[in-house]
Amino acid sequence: MEGLLPVAVGAAIGLLGVVFGAWFTARRQDRMWLREQKLKAGVGFNTAVVELIDHLRETRLSDDGAGRNELAGRMQEARSALYLLCADGTVELADALVRRVWKSRPSEGRDDRRAEHRETVDLLRRFTQRLREEIART
Repeated sequence: MEGLLPVAVGAAIGLLGVVFGAWFTARRQDRMWLREQKLKAGVGFNTAVVELIDHLRETRLSDDGAGRNELAGRMQEARSALYLLCADGTVELADALVRRVWKSRPSEGRDDRRAEHRETVDLLRRFTQRLREEIART
C-alpha cells in the first residue's frame, strides 16, 4: 500500500506533463497557422494592389473591364481575409490604401499625378511594414 502513493503521484505528474505538452503544441500550431494565413492574405493583397496601381498608371479604371475586374476582385478577396485575421491598425491602413488606389488616375506625364503615385507607393510601404510587424508578433 505504501508503494502505491509514489506511483500515483508519479502517474499524475506524468499525465499533467502530457496535458500541458499537448496544450502547448496545439497553441503553437494555431499561432503558426494564423501567421501563415496573414502572410498569404498580405501577399495576395500587396500583389493585387501593385498590379492595380501599375494598371491604373496606364489607363482609367473604367477603361478595361476584364483586367480591372480580375484585379479588383483579387484585391477585395485578400482584403476580406485581412479583415478577419489582422489587427485594426493594419486593416485601417489596408482601407486607406484601397481608397487611394480607387482614386488613382493615369499619370500622363503630369507632375501632380506622379506625386500622387509616389504617395500611394509610400502608403503601400507603410502597410507592408505594419503587416510585417504584426506577423512577427504572431
